[in-house]
Amino acid sequence: MGSNTCNHNKKKKNNNNNNKRSGSKKRMTHEQSLAYKSVSEWVFLDTDSCSPNSTISIDDNFKVKLVHTKASSEKLVFELHSHSICSDGFLSPSKLVEKAHQYGSLLPVCMYDIGLRNANKDEQVKVLSLTDHDTMAGIPQAIEAARKVGIKIIPGVEISTIFTPRTDTGSEEPVHVLAYYSSCGPSNFEKLDRFLANIRDGRYLRAKNMISKLNKLKLPIRWENVEKIAGDGVAPGRLHVARAMVEAGHVENLKQAFSRYLYDGGPAYSTGSEPDVEEAVRLICETGGVAVLAHPWALKNPVAIIRRLKEAGLHGLEVYRSDGKLAAFSDLADTYDLLKLGGSDYHARGGSSESALGSVSLPMVAVHEFLKVARPIWCGAIKKTVDRYVTEPTESNLEHILRYAKIKVVKGGAVSSITTRNIEIIHECLSQWLTNEEQKSFDFEAITHAEDKP
Repeated sequence: MGSNTCNHNKKKKNNNNNNKRSGSKKRMTHEQSLAYKSVSEWVFLDTDSCSPNSTISIDDNFKVKLVHTKASSEKLVFELHSHSICSDGFLSPSKLVEKAHQYGSLLPVCMYDIGLRNANKDEQVKVLSLTDHDTMAGIPQAIEAARKVGIKIIPGVEISTIFTPRTDTGSEEPVHVLAYYSSCGPSNFEKLDRFLANIRDGRYLRAKNMISKLNKLKLPIRWENVEKIAGDGVAPGRLHVARAMVEAGHVENLKQAFSRYLYDGGPAYSTGSEPDVEEAVRLICETGGVAVLAHPWALKNPVAIIRRLKEAGLHGLEVYRSDGKLAAFSDLADTYDLLKLGGSDYHARGGSSESALGSVSLPMVAVHEFLKVARPIWCGAIKKTVDRYVTEPTESNLEHILRYAKIKVVKGGAVSSITTRNIEIIHECLSQWLTNEEQKSFDFEAITHAEDKP
């Protein structure tokens, strides 16, 4: 019965599509045309996927398609919010990348038939940002896996913070901020890592407090079970506690665990050692990242928070979800001159309530605006990292440049001078990360003139 309904919907959908195609075709504006060209140039900067024999065309939904002379066309999908087992996701970073690469072919047929979440079998995620909670530990594995399937990784992190109102009338509430970095990573990785480590340490205390509250509610949970679920070296979060509750039989599923006990302010909810949200935004900006407010629709007082964070340097907020654009938050983005972004917030939890990886339909113009803001910031961060090595040519400073690069140097050799080989390696990285214009405008040629020192 379900299959027949699905087939009926499919025929109806195909008829509707045919009717649309027979009508007037959408025409691109000049702005849209420039956006497609600029975005695709950046996406394929470090690959040969966009060869001279490839041309750019646009489908009816104004998504970019690269049409190869000897290959089928592929659409461009950006996924800017995802999680792995390095925080509270269910997939390893490499499996997440594999899932992104297979997006479209793995979605249920009926999703296409009814147009759910704008799914399309021809689409593939080409740009993925891994944004685990309070850690960037999964980025290297994600990048390594992504190179094998032609996906570009934006190194990211979702930082757990607290917003404290300036008056006595409001109340504190948790706020998550997404940080997006260049292919070279944060310009001061150590400072950011210390900041994130403090938050992770607080997550252990927070999880233990939640377990204590559950035990008082006559819902016994063992700490050892939560640790086992989280995995080695992973700071436990609410999701890990929720999974332990399901395993213990206290709730039927994860949704029930959250809706009854673990929601913000719930009977088993607890805070950790989260920093002030404005401090986090300022640090993201200081380390060469783009700061974006995550799921603002979940906040109790979004206007006050957005206003304060804009003053601290916030660049954008999530506006797009798998079910479309949220008009209220799009208006807020306009009011405060912020970028409009979005992602699926994918954890691989399973079930119909979770949006599919790559299911958020970001307009290319929105992506273009994001890159227009991000790329100069990222260029400046890369320049700062390279200049640090030029000034102090140590092995650790060279490793900072190559942290997420394809090229690796053999550890153990003393690097006390700027060698010709090291200069070649840095230039090779820069050519994969930046256009020639970006390299010239940020004066990366200075590295070429650095002389060998004995």
